[in-house]
Amino acid sequence: MENYLVSARKYRPADFKSIVGQSHITTTLQNAIKSDQLAQAFLFCGPRGVGKTTCARILAKTINCTNRTSETEACNQCESCLSFNNNSAFNIQELDAASNNSVDDIRDLVDQVRVPPQGGKYKVYIIDEVHMLSPSAFNAFLKTLEEPPSYAKFILATTEKHKIIPTILSRCQIFDFHRINNEDISTHLRYIAEKENVIAETEALDIIAEKSDGGLRDALSMFDQLVSFTGANLTYSNIIENLNILDYDYYFRFVDFLLETDIYNTLLLFNQVLEKGFEGSHFINGLSSHLRNLLVGKDPSTIKLMEASKSIQERYLQQSTRCSTTFLLRALDFANTCAMDYRASSNRRLCVELALLKIANIMKKLQPKTESPRQGVEEKKKLTSKQPDKEDEPHAQEEIIKETKTEVIEEGKKKKISIPKSSSFSINVGVEQTIKIDEKERAKLNPPTIALDWQLFKTKLNNYADAIKDSMPNLYFILTSCNIENNNDNTVTITFLNSMQEKEFEASKHEIVRIIRKTTLCESFLFRTKIHQTEIKNKPYRPLDKFNYLANKEPAIRKLMEAFDFDIDY
Repeated sequence: MENYLVSARKYRPADFKSIVGQSHITTTLQNAIKSDQLAQAFLFCGPRGVGKTTCARILAKTINCTNRTSETEACNQCESCLSFNNNSAFNIQELDAASNNSVDDIRDLVDQVRVPPQGGKYKVYIIDEVHMLSPSAFNAFLKTLEEPPSYAKFILATTEKHKIIPTILSRCQIFDFHRINNEDISTHLRYIAEKENVIAETEALDIIAEKSDGGLRDALSMFDQLVSFTGANLTYSNIIENLNILDYDYYFRFVDFLLETDIYNTLLLFNQVLEKGFEGSHFINGLSSHLRNLLVGKDPSTIKLMEASKSIQERYLQQSTRCSTTFLLRALDFANTCAMDYRASSNRRLCVELALLKIANIMKKLQPKTESPRQGVEEKKKLTSKQPDKEDEPHAQEEIIKETKTEVIEEGKKKKISIPKSSSFSINVGVEQTIKIDEKERAKLNPPTIALDWQLFKTKLNNYADAIKDSMPNLYFILTSCNIENNNDNTVTITFLNSMQEKEFEASKHEIVRIIRKTTLCESFLFRTKIHQTEIKNKPYRPLDKFNYLANKEPAIRKLMEAFDFDIDY
């Protein structure tokens, strides 16, 4: 029985053209090889499983090939290529910095660099997970990396570029590997499925691609596992079952219920999600992504931002035609707020259910109002718009005034129009008479602003601080340590210790104000800010200053100076 090879190794790319989703890197490297303008050191960085080490090995193989093709690929026939393919190339050495990260390991490597290649043009050193090197190992490597022998090439690979010291970065050509898009991963999985005689539905491969989060190695690992689980028959349903994924159908059904303001079926469907073992945070994040896809599907120019298969894209486009932009924006706002409040909530299920109820209520507010009894008034206005008889003219004018006044008041209530500050205003009705709305009517149209509930404000601010504790620790410290005072005028004053705290707060102030206004119902709430002014103490520098400082603390020193009759050197 032959030894089994996982797909990630069996179908590992052997040349530049077979690398998936990194054409911007492979094209640049091939052009550099063709023009003989290779740098002495390369840094390949990017997420796991996107081809960094594979590309490094192909680059090392290609530059040592003695008979490269016209497409700048290794020939796989020369002695150098054959030794590389058999894992016996002496001119290419790989070092795993995760387990060889000491100064001694780097010194051994530096000693090897001094030895010229035995056959072949270059000695290539591939250092994987280079960010794991200790600071002293980095420093021992600097000089060799900056001025290596002409035959030495270094290819460093890392998933965490920010951990590499700047002096190393400045000595390398940096190549950023991208996450591979779902379409490219799905296409590659289709190619492997055909090679392995695996029956696979397109939707099933799309789900694997989406679940891999842009990493081809992860996608191939899942593919191998699912082939074993399903007996080489990958269908959408058994993929969903095995990976325990909330599939698209759930979210399409949720939005259908929300658009119909069907809160009962919405809650029952959410209960099914919880019974399947999914966390509320996972569900609300998935719903946010679904709403986002519906939003980008509203315009043909943004459809490309939707990472989904063609069949799923069609479903998004169909459902997006039923969703207004206002509904989607408000729903996204509610879902985002729920995701922020979820961690700090003591009743997390209720937190999600409340968000769903708010989203369902959006459509109720957007629906046009039913016809009111004012239809009769409109009919009367049409009739009275005709020229009345002279004997009926006073009566007609009274009817017009009365009906128009009623209409203005009702429209004001509906649209919440603002009334001028004067005690009354006039409307010309075309019969040389005016309608006056007194102060009481104006007060009905402009209800007073809700005052800030100080205790509720502190609770909501603390909840927000807890929610961003891990993601924004600086802002959390500011909100929990800086002095906050109630001004009793729907504003609060927050006092910062320094200007850096003020800048940190200003970056998020708009979002905090929005949340406070929304949760406390105080629409006029505002923050006032100031910086604590510390006392600046004058430090004594000159000898005379130091003497006066000590003499003020100890008067006997001045008497001693007078007794011995000496002066201070200025």
